[in-house]
Amino acid sequence: MNGAGGTRPESRLEPYSWLFMRISGLVLVVLAIGHLIIMHLINSVEIIDYHWVAMRWITPFWRTYDLVLLWLAMVHGLNGTRIVIDDYVLARGWRMAAQSGLAMIGLIFLALGSVVIFYFHPVGQP
Repeated sequence: MNGAGGTRPESRLEPYSWLFMRISGLVLVVLAIGHLIIMHLINSVEIIDYHWVAMRWITPFWRTYDLVLLWLAMVHGLNGTRIVIDDYVLARGWRMAAQSGLAMIGLIFLALGSVVIFYFHPVGQP
C-alpha cells in the first residue's frame, strides 16, 4: 500500500524509484561537496564571474560535471515531490493534475539548464 490513505496499490516502478533516490542521493552528496569545495574553498567567490565560468566550461569535464549535477538534482527532487504528491493528494484527478504539472515544469527546467550547458559559447573573452 502507498500513501497517507493507504488504498492505492503500489506501482511496479516504486522499488526502482526507492533505489534511485538512495543512489542519486549519495552521488549528489559527493558532487555537491565537490562543487562547494571548488566554488567556496579553492576559489574565492569574488573571482567567480561570467569569464571564470566561461574558462571553466572550455573543458568537457566541467560541462559534464555540471550537467550530471543538474540532472541528478532535478530528477531526485522531482521524484521526491512526486512521492509527496502521491502521498498527500488523494483525489485521483487532482493527483494526476499535480503530477502532470510537476513533470511539465521539471522538463522545462531540465531542458533550459541543459541547453545552457550544451550551447554556451563564451563572448568577449579577454
